[in-house]
Amino acid sequence: MPRRFTRLKQLLVLIGYAAYGQDKITVGNIIEVIGSRSFGPLLLLIGIILFSPLSGIPGMPTTMGVFLLLLALQLLFGRKYFWLPDWLLKRSVTRTRLDKSLKWMRPVSGFIDRFLEPRLTVFTNGPGMYAIALICMVIAVCLPIMELIPFSASAAGAVLTFFGLSLISDDGLFALVAFGLTAFTAGTAIYALF
Repeated sequence: MPRRFTRLKQLLVLIGYAAYGQDKITVGNIIEVIGSRSFGPLLLLIGIILFSPLSGIPGMPTTMGVFLLLLALQLLFGRKYFWLPDWLLKRSVTRTRLDKSLKWMRPVSGFIDRFLEPRLTVFTNGPGMYAIALICMVIAVCLPIMELIPFSASAAGAVLTFFGLSLISDDGLFALVAFGLTAFTAGTAIYALF
């Protein structure tokens, strides 16, 4: 049963719950537990996957890019529930890899959760949310290329994690941090190319 949550630690617990008693966990299993109504939790899920060691699985950044693009487009078109194709919902990871990633994320989640609170909500509602969706679309298009550059998918994961946290906690300060990280990353990439 999907649950409402406002903290990163709560999401990690739900992901662990979705994997209970299974050798493999699919994207569909996780979405079933966290729900398919809210952009924030799904965005946070993508961010965690890309920020964690799971991003090292070949094809995972590209798969998450497709996932992200589909979510951002549906948000812009005002859908209440997000639709995802079966091939994406069936994408899986072993329980061992998932447990290792969750263990790695737990201390990080406890640290981040201490700073979350509703504030500067103009950056997480209305036009702010649409700005986040547009940036997510750009990141989604870039993720297949990032798969070729070491650690760049993890940087994208950090940005998406901050955006997801800002939306579930209505914390505009976290959205501002994510906007800043996006600008810094894009500036660094442009500088490196030229």
